[in-house]
Amino acid sequence: MKTAKTARMLLAAGAAVGAGAVLWPMTSDYRAHLFEARAQSTEAPKTASSPPNRAGGAPTRPPVNVQTATVLRGPLPYVTETVGTVQPIASVAIRSRVDAQIDTVLVPDGAAVKAGDVLVKLDSRQIEAQIKQAEAQLAKDRTVLEQADRDVARYAELVSKQTGTQVSLDNARTAAAAARAAILGDQAQIENLNVQLSWYTIKAPITGRVSTFSLKAGNIVRSGDSTATGSLTNIVQTTPIYVTFSVPQRLLTDVRDGVNRPDAEVIVTPQGSTRSARGRIAVIDNAIDPATGTVAVRASFENADELLWAGQLCQVRMTLRIDQDVISLPRQAVQIGQTGNYVFIIEDGVAKVRAVQLGRSQEGRDIVNSGLKGGEVVVIDGALALTNGAQVNTRNAEVKKGNS
Repeated sequence: MKTAKTARMLLAAGAAVGAGAVLWPMTSDYRAHLFEARAQSTEAPKTASSPPNRAGGAPTRPPVNVQTATVLRGPLPYVTETVGTVQPIASVAIRSRVDAQIDTVLVPDGAAVKAGDVLVKLDSRQIEAQIKQAEAQLAKDRTVLEQADRDVARYAELVSKQTGTQVSLDNARTAAAAARAAILGDQAQIENLNVQLSWYTIKAPITGRVSTFSLKAGNIVRSGDSTATGSLTNIVQTTPIYVTFSVPQRLLTDVRDGVNRPDAEVIVTPQGSTRSARGRIAVIDNAIDPATGTVAVRASFENADELLWAGQLCQVRMTLRIDQDVISLPRQAVQIGQTGNYVFIIEDGVAKVRAVQLGRSQEGRDIVNSGLKGGEVVVIDGALALTNGAQVNTRNAEVKKGNS
C-alpha cells in the first residue's frame, strides 16, 4: 500500500517537471518571437488590386459589362408575316359535251396553252352528215317557197281580172307562208347542228397550263361521265395568279386601307426558293372566320416567269404602309417592372432608368410611343446586373441613325 502511494507521487512529480520544461521557453525569448509573428500576420496586406474605400468605408462596385444599341428614329414599314398558299384565279376541267371517239390530241401533257387553242378533236363525221341532211332540206323548202310565191302572183293577177277566186289566192298565200316557216326551221336546225359540231373540237377556254390528259386518241368519251376519266384534262391559270393567306381580324382595317395605298405591297417567297415575287392585295373575304378570328386575303401576282405554282406554300411578307418618323428599339432592351416598361440608357458611362410606353412590335423591334426621342444608347444585354446610376463598360460603340 505504501509502495503504490510512493509510485503515484513520483509520477506526479515527473509530470510537473515535464510541464515546466515545456512552459519555460514561452516565458523567454521564444514567447516574444511568437507574439511578433502573430502581430505581423494580422496586418491587412496592401495590394494594387484592392479598391479604394469611399467615405464611410463601403467598397466601390466594379463597372458592369453591357452590350448596347442605338434607339432609331425614321420611317418604318408596318409589316406582318404569315404563310400562304398559291391558288389559280381560274381553273377549268375540260370535259366532252357529246359521246364520241377521240380523234386527235393536239397538245402534250403539261403544255402552256392560250385561250382558243385547240386541245382535242373528236370524230365528227356523224354530225357533219346530219348538217348536210339539214342543208338539203333547206334547199327543198326554198324550192317550195319559190313555187308558192309564183302561185300567189298568178292568183293575184286572176283575181284582179275577176277570172279567179279569192279562196285560191288565200290558199296560195298560206302555202307560201308555210314554206317560209319551214325555211326558218331548217336554218335553225342547221345552226343547232353547227353548234353541236363545235363541241367535237375542244378548245382551251382560258390561258394557262394543262394537266395530263386522262384519255388519248381512240378512246370513247361520255358526256354524262362525272368520274375522273370523264375529265379529259384540267387547265389552271398561271398568269396572273393568287396567293391566299389569313390575317388576324385586328388587322382588317389596316388591310382594307392597304388595298389602295401606293406604299402597300405583298412579297412572297416560295418554300425552298430564294426568289421572291411582288404583288398587291386584290381580294378580302367578305366574312371573318369565327372559329379562328381571321379573315382570308388574296394577293395578285403577274407571275410572268411562273415562279408561283398552284398549291405551293409561300412565306408571305405584307407591308400595309410605311409610317414616318417612328421611334423604335430592339425588343431585348425593354425591361418590365412593377410600374410598367422601362429601359436603361447610357449617359457618360452611367446606366439610368427611363420609363417608356410601347406600341406595336415587329421584326424584333418595339415601337416607342413615349419616353425616348431617338438617338439614345440603350442596354440590350446585361441589364439584369444593373441598377440606376451603375457604372458600365460597353462592349460595342456602334451608333446608327434612322430606322433601317
